[in-house]
Amino acid sequence: MSTGPTHAMSGLAAWAAATALAEGTALGTLSAKGWLVGAILATGAALLPDLDHPESTVSTTFGPLTQGASKLINAISHGVYRATRTNRDSNRDGGHRGLTHTLAFAVLAAVVTTSIVQTSRSWALPLLMLFFCGLAVRGIMHKWSPKHDALWISGTAVLLTYACLRWTDQTDANAAACGVAVGIGCFAHYLGDAITEQGCPILWPVPIMWKTWYPVAPPKLMRMRTGGRVEMAIVGPVLTVIAVWMSAIALQRTGVVPALSDIPLAPWA
Repeated sequence: MSTGPTHAMSGLAAWAAATALAEGTALGTLSAKGWLVGAILATGAALLPDLDHPESTVSTTFGPLTQGASKLINAISHGVYRATRTNRDSNRDGGHRGLTHTLAFAVLAAVVTTSIVQTSRSWALPLLMLFFCGLAVRGIMHKWSPKHDALWISGTAVLLTYACLRWTDQTDANAAACGVAVGIGCFAHYLGDAITEQGCPILWPVPIMWKTWYPVAPPKLMRMRTGGRVEMAIVGPVLTVIAVWMSAIALQRTGVVPALSDIPLAPWA
């Protein structure tokens, strides 16, 4: 599941489901404004692990900035793979689906995000929102032309970030919730990659069948081809429905979305 729209929607669906099912916890009692901040972070973060691939959606979103970061992360990921692989792991080149596709990276991303927001909320949160909002917009677009669409995407990300920050009070964005949202987005990415033909080394460095980079995946009959008909015609639409449904449930608790029992079935009801 490496197409941008499916990854982005999986991040939103995962965040919406986590907050909808977390009733009675801090995550389940976020304000509508705090929930929105988390939704944007999770949607964008669902593309973040592919920063280890120079030609991925995230690596081409912000031009030289993300391309340079991608090359660095790819080199680091490849170095860690070579240093920690066993004789049973494949002798591959490149760092894609390596370090950034592990739970260790998701936890690190969550901790770093939380620390940044706690330390410098006034300027760090807008920058994080802009970055992840740009990833979300770019991911949902899927097919684009870097020459013609980069300015449009950047402008849209700026406007959405500005509108969100104008509507929300930055104190509504709980630092820990921001970190959790990024971690959830990364984890949603891993689940999506795990059901593709290549699998995903989520549990590194835990050795499984004498492999430290064991590709976690369901049986072959249950896997799908990246960008294939199953993903585009079934998985993507289903994730969209789940995202909308769970978002409505989560937002009902904030009062933004009325409960179904409060909506009259007829004008005279």
